[in-house]
Amino acid sequence: PKTIVSVGSIALDWLEFPDGTKGETLGGSLTYFTRSAGILAPVNIVGVVGTDFPKEGMNLFREYAASLEDLQIEEGKSFRWGGRYHDDWENRTTLYTELGVFETFSPKLSNSNKQSPLLYLGNIHPALQLDVLSQMASDDTVIVCDTMNLWINTTRGDLDKVLERIDILLLNESEAELLTGIEQVPEAAQAIRTMGPKKIVVKQGGSGSTLISSDRDFHVDVYPIDKLMDPTGAGDSFAGGLMAALANGHSLEEGLIWGTASASFCVEGFGLEGLSRMTPETFRERVEVVR
Repeated sequence: PKTIVSVGSIALDWLEFPDGTKGETLGGSLTYFTRSAGILAPVNIVGVVGTDFPKEGMNLFREYAASLEDLQIEEGKSFRWGGRYHDDWENRTTLYTELGVFETFSPKLSNSNKQSPLLYLGNIHPALQLDVLSQMASDDTVIVCDTMNLWINTTRGDLDKVLERIDILLLNESEAELLTGIEQVPEAAQAIRTMGPKKIVVKQGGSGSTLISSDRDFHVDVYPIDKLMDPTGAGDSFAGGLMAALANGHSLEEGLIWGTASASFCVEGFGLEGLSRMTPETFRERVEVVR
């Protein structure tokens, strides 16, 4: 498989749920992405942690990332985030955000990572995404990007510059509407295609996901899980499966199927516990069900 360079946040999360479940777990977009993609393709990570980052976290990256060369360990505290989920188990309120060393994070790519055939820009400040894009040295890199409401609302100028330079954008329905002012998903996605990315993957929660490009729409339903435990990281786990499919030479359509399978593991457990049940074998079983 081709190597994926993945940029994102690494965090210590505090999560609270409507059923009273709560606790601390490893989190961050890069963490979920690496755990899901790392068993399927080589992932080189670009991120930062503080000197307080727990050993179990470093062990996870040693096990599932192919290279830690661009992982910075800085004097200070790791990024911390707390969230409380509402009764719908989908929307959430942020309890606190402590950026720590992430506040001054300046991604530095090694020469080999600058040439990577695949780049995933996780859900971080668009200025950081732009910084990484400016370091990429190959015109052939396929660039996949994730974003969120916060950046659409507060850093639209930077985000627009990112959109001009990427190939594939991942976002959910509310983000697509916020970005375009258009409620209908297909029309919103076509509007986003005029901003730069030629392929749009709309994540639709329990309704699955849809790829919208020039030729046709391609929809994938979710994997039928027994119980939704924790949606945190589902989008990044989806992206991990999707990018791993591309790394293995598959189509973007197949990427939606792989992403759906990997995300299904994620939501079945607290924090990263669900993904711990994802092996190449169990993953392939779910891919067949989704397909």
